[in-house]
Amino acid sequence: MKLSQWSRALVGITLLAVLLVGARAGRAQDAGPGTEPHVPGEVLIQFRAGVSPQQQQRARGRAGVVPVERIRGASRVAGQLERAVFAQRQSLAATIWMLEADPAVAFAEPNWIYFHHDVSDDPYYTNGLLWGMYGDVSRPDSPYGSQADEAWLAGITGIQSVHVGVIDEGIDLNHEDLSANIWINPYDKKDGVDNDGNGYVDDIHGWDFANNDNSIYDGKGPKDTSTDSHGTHVSGTIGGKGRNGKGVAGVNWNVTVISAKFLGSRGGTLANAIKAIDYITDLKTRHGLNLPATNNSWGGGGFSQALKDAIERANTFNILFVAAAGNGGSDGVGDNNDAVASYPSSYTNDNVIAVASITSSGAKSSFSNYGFTTVDLGAPGSGILSTTPKNTYSSYSGTSMATPHVTGAVALYASAHPAATAAQIKAAILSSAVPTALLTGKTATGGRLDVNGARQIVPLLQ
Repeated sequence: MKLSQWSRALVGITLLAVLLVGARAGRAQDAGPGTEPHVPGEVLIQFRAGVSPQQQQRARGRAGVVPVERIRGASRVAGQLERAVFAQRQSLAATIWMLEADPAVAFAEPNWIYFHHDVSDDPYYTNGLLWGMYGDVSRPDSPYGSQADEAWLAGITGIQSVHVGVIDEGIDLNHEDLSANIWINPYDKKDGVDNDGNGYVDDIHGWDFANNDNSIYDGKGPKDTSTDSHGTHVSGTIGGKGRNGKGVAGVNWNVTVISAKFLGSRGGTLANAIKAIDYITDLKTRHGLNLPATNNSWGGGGFSQALKDAIERANTFNILFVAAAGNGGSDGVGDNNDAVASYPSSYTNDNVIAVASITSSGAKSSFSNYGFTTVDLGAPGSGILSTTPKNTYSSYSGTSMATPHVTGAVALYASAHPAATAAQIKAAILSSAVPTALLTGKTATGGRLDVNGARQIVPLLQ
């Protein structure tokens, strides 16, 4: 019997000891060493391909779990993946142990909870303004910016036919600097019918997996600028409309942003993250979209084979998974991901690009995680001014803010090289990283993002 990575951590614990944990059921500390927040009383179960409904029910019955949701995207590719619940008197560790002891089950794991990787800053911060977009020869200049505006000077500002998935909170689709670049689904319409047959009715601008509806923005009135502010902020860095005389400019002045909302005010679950990733992958495969990347400015939870599998499904269809390296622990000091993994950026899938945050002086931001083997490069993430709801603009800091600079660079590269594969785009982004002394030994490239340098690299023949 082959047990999952999570379950192998329990090897050596006697069954009696596992069952004794039941007295503490439903609490986060039940989940074993290195536990991260998870949904109490829930597990994700990956059944093996070809098992019968009777075999599935046998496994559920032995473990005392009840299925509540089938994760469609995953189940179409492998065996059935489902979310199940169990009684609060029963421990998470014992439930997973009993599930994985059944030959019908490939693995089972907690329904981890994820959070976005930002650190709020003074919303009226003005020192540097859009320093993350500047280059060392632009005016104003910033030698440690992303050099995006040097690409703009060369006439490379993006094209609408390139799509990017923002897996995050929702997006204020009516923002003056975003509305022109928000996806309008040409394959569905607002008529209460699932016209394109993807399982989501009237997904006009994307889907809200946190609330299971088609409303990608849930602001509560004219003065609410906090709801969905994180997703709106990262979207502005990727694709704030340029040369419109308003607010900010994203790395791409022209791009199409698709919202796959799964984060809410209390974070987001593993089950919904998987559905969001598969939704974007399905849009590309179903409609042939030029969709080179998703932006993933979030993290938390332990290792998840189901999430890794979803990222791999995206990789199969040439979608890069650009991920925030993380903002350290409760002390606010960046951690070494080589020593302690930070998911999802630490997954080893070929399509993952892990991003650290740097300051306007080229230093690694104090809060930013790092890793010589697990983090790829740095990008501007301290004091980043971007769009927030209700036509406002705010300065945030975090690896969440660094990540969309890289996602924007991927989209800009795809606009100039539409036939490039995910591997070719990733190679261009990483090979063009500018060596930076304060990132030596902190990232795999030892460098920082260079948008203009990357877009000039011609894809190598494969």
